[in-house]
Amino acid sequence: MVDKSELRRVPVFSDLPDDQLDWFISQSQEMSLKAGDTYSRQGDPADAMFVILEGQLQGRGELAGDTVSFIINAGNVSGVLPFSRMKQFTVSLRAETDSRALRFPTSLFPDLIQKMPELTKRLVGLMSDRIREVTRLEQQRDRLASLGKLSAGLAHELNNPASAAKRAASQLRTIIKKIRDASVELGKRDLTPAQKSEIEKLEASFTQPDVVPPDPLTMSDLEDQIDSLLRSHGQNDLWMLAAGLARRNIKPEVVESLFANLEGDTARAALVRIAASVEVASLLHEIESSTSRISDLVGAIKEYTHMDQAPVQKLDVVKSLETTLTILNHKLKKGVVVKRDYERAPLLVNSFGSELNQVWTNIIDNAIDAMHGQGEIRVRTYRDDSCAVVEIGDNGPGIPSEVEPHIFEPFFTTKGVGEGTGLGLDTVQRIVKKHRGNIQVSTEPGDTRFQVWLPLAEVSA
Repeated sequence: MVDKSELRRVPVFSDLPDDQLDWFISQSQEMSLKAGDTYSRQGDPADAMFVILEGQLQGRGELAGDTVSFIINAGNVSGVLPFSRMKQFTVSLRAETDSRALRFPTSLFPDLIQKMPELTKRLVGLMSDRIREVTRLEQQRDRLASLGKLSAGLAHELNNPASAAKRAASQLRTIIKKIRDASVELGKRDLTPAQKSEIEKLEASFTQPDVVPPDPLTMSDLEDQIDSLLRSHGQNDLWMLAAGLARRNIKPEVVESLFANLEGDTARAALVRIAASVEVASLLHEIESSTSRISDLVGAIKEYTHMDQAPVQKLDVVKSLETTLTILNHKLKKGVVVKRDYERAPLLVNSFGSELNQVWTNIIDNAIDAMHGQGEIRVRTYRDDSCAVVEIGDNGPGIPSEVEPHIFEPFFTTKGVGEGTGLGLDTVQRIVKKHRGNIQVSTEPGDTRFQVWLPLAEVSA
């Protein structure tokens, strides 16, 4: 028989009146289990609350989408708690050591609430703690899933320009050798100062960084014309130079002038060096473009995460949106057109770190998924009295009528495990409310719009 002193060692029972403890013990079933015995199994009907008097239990099962294992020591309460809507046990409980517990049936919860109101209040507090812990685990899992998906996309985005820069740098070694060999060959020639100046002038004009390449049809025509011209001068093995010269929009008459003013072998050496210099200019442009892309992405990541910045700061919503679009470019570029309609005047709001970027990420990512990666996203900002309004719309199929009332509910999702960013719209709504804002949605087939109102930040005089 369980003694009241044993029950008082459990914190939620410690100072309750004797008559209440007597009633609780009389309505409970004492359980004695050996190490390895099972208290309850995952999936069984949730029909009891357990008060652990002695020993240690191990809980194991699905929690927030993950398999978890945890220890419950003597002095704790487990199982179903008053006002819980649990229908089946979500974990299995097994005795780690020889254990004793009281099993209180859920059918007597109405009597418990009436006879032991203080205990009921404490048990509700325990249930709230459980919910907070499950919510914390859910949000932690979701953020890790989000980080993993965004990181994979960013790794791909960073790898492309990095590989291009590496490839261009490798090709430079071969081209520089060509320039050196051609320069040695030219050095053997008895060139007049005017001829040297003409070669250098042509070389400088062909390697300007702002040369606009011709359209593909014009480029193909130029390549054929330059190739024919070189063959007419007996340079049949220089056909590979024609494509590079055509890309730089070099006209055949310019090449002809070299052969008109220089002896054949000298013109050949000059043309090889000029063509190599043109290729160097192209490769340098590719390296500059690639490293600029890397720099832009790193800057976007810093902006997105608000690294090295104060937790609360004035944020330009347009800049924040553009940063998010950069981060999501790996998904957008596969078939989504983004149309922008931004307020010309800056719209500044007070933001807690990168939280608003999480809002834009979730809404835009949901839109991309709803359109299966093919469609149009419209991003609009404007001022409405003392608020900045951000509107993000898409031309997807719309939100089903049976789903729309639930989209802001905690843990509600229409996606499978591992899909999407893992940041639910309940998280979006919580972040917006934290910023003293409001979020609304309107939807119909071909036109779904999320509108976020945020108070404008006060501008210092």
